[in-house]
Amino acid sequence: MERIREKLNILADAAKYDVSCASSGSNRTNHNKGLGNSKSMGICHSYTEDGRCISLLKILLTNHCIYDCVYCVTRRSNDIKRAAFKIKEVVDLTINFYRRNYIEGLFLSSGIFKDADYTMERLVTVAKKLRTEEHFNGYIHLKSIPGASDELMREAGLYADRLSINIEIPTKEGLKRLAPDKDHRDFIKPMNKVKREILLYQSEKKIIKSLPKYAPAGQSTQMIVGASGETDQQIMYTSQFFYKKFNMRRVYYSGYVPVSQDNRLPALGTQVPMLRENRLYQTDWLMRFYGFDITEILNQEHPNLDVDVDPKLSWALRNLHYFPIDVNVVEKWLLARVPGIGMRSVQKIISARKFRKLNWEHLQKIGIALNRAKYFLVCDSRYFERRDLTGEQIKGMILQNSSSKYQSFYNQQLPLFK
Repeated sequence: MERIREKLNILADAAKYDVSCASSGSNRTNHNKGLGNSKSMGICHSYTEDGRCISLLKILLTNHCIYDCVYCVTRRSNDIKRAAFKIKEVVDLTINFYRRNYIEGLFLSSGIFKDADYTMERLVTVAKKLRTEEHFNGYIHLKSIPGASDELMREAGLYADRLSINIEIPTKEGLKRLAPDKDHRDFIKPMNKVKREILLYQSEKKIIKSLPKYAPAGQSTQMIVGASGETDQQIMYTSQFFYKKFNMRRVYYSGYVPVSQDNRLPALGTQVPMLRENRLYQTDWLMRFYGFDITEILNQEHPNLDVDVDPKLSWALRNLHYFPIDVNVVEKWLLARVPGIGMRSVQKIISARKFRKLNWEHLQKIGIALNRAKYFLVCDSRYFERRDLTGEQIKGMILQNSSSKYQSFYNQQLPLFK
């Protein structure tokens, strides 16, 4: 039992660099026969499609690896304590944690030992045993191994809810420089297979109702930000490619954490600010839900995101020729681009203006952030009719008079946007 606990400590800690689900960081242990246990070891949180937060056992099968990627803590040349779970140990841990109500699912990744197929086969075997022998119906997320065969990727999707493969470095050039043993094509191959199998399942399901599910939660990927010097433009153009080419459910952005002293990497102690990650996620959200093309936000003139304001406000300040717009008649696509108006508020405005003209009071009750939106709107009111401000003046006024959403920037917290 002590050996299992030691393995769990090592392999759960090694898994923390994967941001496809987030750890709570809690360390509340169970005393005096209380209920539950939030010991941080190996427990993380993820979210279902309907918004429920679920707890997952997040571990590596092993931290042994045949590759020597300079940005990776488990690289071959790194002097760290190594460990590996047996397949049965992972299955037993998952079932025991589930029965104690610690978790609702499993997030399983691995270093690559021997070769891609050998490692992927062991990951698939864990999921298969959980499904077929233990009749486990909880959530399973498997990390795909670069270069794994099509046969194994097909089998993985039959037992896992979600499959993901980390593209790691946003550009081919960066990958070649920091991970010369890896081939960019090995990342693309399993993505292509999963995409084809999902499309095949969706097509055949219309005819065969009893068809076994294939990766019902789709596939995702992750990129390391700041290890190889890419601009925000290069990162987000890569994201757009994966969303369009492989129908990704999510692309995750992981700020580089210094783990190696190598002249190809940023200096030790130079950690990527969390604010940069946040800006990338905000841009990702605009692409997926607000109808923005990435070239509108990031291009040759603006290769990096503004750290002072969110990307939606930054775009609006650079495109004042679209504004002000009349909230009572403007089309939906442009209304969604007004800073301070989220997609739910867009729907509420479109519904409400069918019955009467809206003024500032109505808009405030709907829930829009007037501290930003008022500079870009006109409505059935004469309040705030001044329209002679430049983009820099508007930006300064918003930052000066902002709520805690923007003041949080100065406190190194994560601001949000609508």
